[in-house]
Amino acid sequence: MSSIAVGSDQLGFELKSELARHLAERGYEVADYGTTSAEESEDYPDVAERVALAVAGGKHDRAVLICGTGIGMAIAANKVPGVRAAQASDTYSAERARASNNAQVITMGALTVAREVAKDIVDHWLDSEFQGGRSAPKVAKIEQIERSHRERAQTG
Repeated sequence: MSSIAVGSDQLGFELKSELARHLAERGYEVADYGTTSAEESEDYPDVAERVALAVAGGKHDRAVLICGTGIGMAIAANKVPGVRAAQASDTYSAERARASNNAQVITMGALTVAREVAKDIVDHWLDSEFQGGRSAPKVAKIEQIERSHRERAQTG
């Protein structure tokens, strides 16, 4: 089985903890990047960056990030080159995030997604693989956009 990182801010702590247990029960190696309690305040961009860097660096195959809505985590994680993070609140979007967009990171909202639904979302995402086909050129274009902006930033 592969390694999956999980991370949350304090709003997502309970759901993250539940999903970490669920992933471990499915046989995945789970690495928790924080926060460590519902009382420990940590800004979601900090958690998202740590997790996204670990995914981009190859330390983990995939990651699950939880904040209030999942939106902020997705925005922050997508700032790390090489990461494609998708916010999902339903199983179809989760499956397509992987199958069509090759997203290595999925984000969800603890305030918007029920626990059992969150487990289903994660399961659909994990059970999906990138299908390539008509989506491959589109993902390649996303990667090219990223490369061109990275190069432009380096030559500044």
